[in-house]
Amino acid sequence: MLAGYARVSTPQQSTALQTDALSAAGCERIFEDCVSGVKSDRPGLASALDWMREGDTLVVWRLDRLGRSLSDLVATVRGLEEKGFAIRSLNEGFDTTTATGKLLFNFFGMMAQWERDLLSERTIASLVVAAAEGRLGGRPTKFTPKLVRQAEAMLRDTTGYPFISDVIGSLPIGRTAFYNHFPPDRIRELRG
Repeated sequence: MLAGYARVSTPQQSTALQTDALSAAGCERIFEDCVSGVKSDRPGLASALDWMREGDTLVVWRLDRLGRSLSDLVATVRGLEEKGFAIRSLNEGFDTTTATGKLLFNFFGMMAQWERDLLSERTIASLVVAAAEGRLGGRPTKFTPKLVRQAEAMLRDTTGYPFISDVIGSLPIGRTAFYNHFPPDRIRELRG
């Protein structure tokens, strides 16, 4: 059996073009969603999968109706195939019931992996360049040079701040940030 799936991102869009094409392709039932491709919760798609039986084919107007990115599309198609469903796209001529369709799907999987690897390489290269320029990743520290000087003065003033917890409590930073800047050796040195 053929089950059709149509999706639009906003209520201002219409599924009519998709549903007409799916009906013309012989879909016995058509399921629809009006949800952004970014959302993973697609009730229409879930209903289609509940209705379908092993060996059935899910037909879409275009592959982008199933996934928001190549890696998302590959994951969705793999999940459908694991349930015993075939996938067919009308515009791209993609059909996993054919040898060519299976080849294309495997090619998509390799491309998605390549895309992930490239992103990882670019991220690592950017971090190396940033480190060479003296920039570190992560959230900027709240422990500014002015606060460091203030904390040093407080640590030296053992009468006004007899306990380390008094110093930490007087500063607008957390305990972890404090100890990251002032390890025990440095504290002993400042406390005299």
